[in-house]
Amino acid sequence: MCFSAPASFVGSAVIGGIGAAAQKKVIRPDQRLFALIPMLFAVQQLAEGVIWITLASGSYQALETVAAYVFLVPALVLWPAVVPLSVLLMEESKLRKIMLALLLAAGGAVSVFYLYCLVFFNITPQIHGMHIMYAEDFPRVWMNAFYPVYIIATIVPLFISSVRRMWVFGVLIGVSYLAASIFFSDYLISVWCFFAAIISGVIYWILASANATSHGEVLS
Repeated sequence: MCFSAPASFVGSAVIGGIGAAAQKKVIRPDQRLFALIPMLFAVQQLAEGVIWITLASGSYQALETVAAYVFLVPALVLWPAVVPLSVLLMEESKLRKIMLALLLAAGGAVSVFYLYCLVFFNITPQIHGMHIMYAEDFPRVWMNAFYPVYIIATIVPLFISSVRRMWVFGVLIGVSYLAASIFFSDYLISVWCFFAAIISGVIYWILASANATSHGEVLS
């Protein structure tokens, strides 16, 4: 979490608990990846808690580096592919599946780009006030090209999905991105992941609703 180590650890525990509850709501294999999202956010918040401690102490450089990559790999590499894929797996409409597949391909390209950046360029977490900033030297031209694709791949699938209440998740993620980009632009990756982690709690609600609907249809 972007405010302090204790907040990160508490947030990780709460979000992890929600993720465990979401897994229990899974009744079909195609829901498993979507239900896993809160758990991934919980791991990210745990990693940021470790980053807070190592940066404050000025020691444990190796642990700090590992924690930084544990946070950044999901943030930059996984989310652009995991979000459209998890929604695609649950989708039943053929037309929507095609649209989601195209977004998955775009998100996959973003994932490859950021994986390349994490391997070949430097990134350094720094504490600025009550936030963590990830200073990097990624190629700006390509960053500017892939950044809007990242946003599209991680938000638009939530509106394309025909799964009940998925659009609510999309609205919350979209609003959280706007808030983070306007008020915390220098710390966007950390703050937006924090907001998204908290919002991911609605995944339990979405799965509960979808499965209740499916159960009702079976009974009818």
